[in-house]
Amino acid sequence: MTAVAKWVPKEIRELKAYHVPPATGLIKLDAMENPYTLSADLRKKWLDRLEKVDFNRYPDPAADAVKQGIRRVFNVPLSSDMVLGNGSDELIQMVAAMVGGTDRVFLSPEPSFSMYRLISKASGTRYFEYRLKSDFSVDSTELLTLIEQHQPACIFLAYPNNPTGNSFDTAVIDQVLEAAPGLVVVDEAYFSFSGQTYLQKLPQYENLLVMRTLSKSGLAGLRLGMLMGHPDWVAELEKIRLPYNINILTQESAKFCLDHYASFEEQAKQIIESRNWLMPQLKERAIEVYPSDTNFILVRLPQAADRVFEELKENGILVKNLNGSDPALENCLRITVGTRDQCEAFLSAFDRVCDR
Repeated sequence: MTAVAKWVPKEIRELKAYHVPPATGLIKLDAMENPYTLSADLRKKWLDRLEKVDFNRYPDPAADAVKQGIRRVFNVPLSSDMVLGNGSDELIQMVAAMVGGTDRVFLSPEPSFSMYRLISKASGTRYFEYRLKSDFSVDSTELLTLIEQHQPACIFLAYPNNPTGNSFDTAVIDQVLEAAPGLVVVDEAYFSFSGQTYLQKLPQYENLLVMRTLSKSGLAGLRLGMLMGHPDWVAELEKIRLPYNINILTQESAKFCLDHYASFEEQAKQIIESRNWLMPQLKERAIEVYPSDTNFILVRLPQAADRVFEELKENGILVKNLNGSDPALENCLRITVGTRDQCEAFLSAFDRVCDR
């Protein structure tokens, strides 16, 4: 037995690391990033602010100014508190550390965001999946039966869902919140494109935590996520949060961007317009296109997705190949909505590949 096999738990060794493919020289439509950047004027003002940062000092440990900006921009209820993390991933880790364990269960619909499963297993927590229907909607009776059966410490609901792009019925989410014995984390990573939120329901449900990220809004490089909920839950999460987890450059950049958030909202409108243009274009090509409330579109091809994916790369386009990741995603590709020019370049490459 090697030292790794001896000391690393079997559950960890069986996991697959989250893979990010290289994208140098490609039009990058695989990671749900905002294709736009700051205007030249805002970029100069941002750099002027960063020039004054004393990065020899530790950052504000509580990131209070960032939290104030988040409260202002997203209208967080006054009765709710928040904790910040390096993207949503660290926040999921905090939740797992707080309520997970070998005698606990986490539950999530599948297919969904892969980090729910990965972090659950990495924390030693048992993970159960609820299989979505063929149209990726939820059968509430079946889900509620699983909740009753497994008594999960935490339920993760991506709203809208990734990688399917659809939003679950709010009546179903309400039922889950009423039935859940533990926490329900509603992950609103794509709020900028759906406009749908459970944030204002936080005072109604003490077991509800709402998670957001600035990554999809155009700040993916900052890695800033936020988790809002009842102060008692947040107080426990703060005990787990590592000191100074939000670095000083991220804090200053986030404050600046929140002060100019109208620019990012305008970019989101452009992305929605591109999405609404791209979807009928894809449908005309006789492929199955799923509804989307996000900045990406899930499609199912009538031919081998692996070949199309590789040949798109050869034509300078990188999308996400989901074939083989889940039985429900056979021959599926996920296409991030880029600029209009990028969408047209994708369609041109797609036509060349599929005509072969």
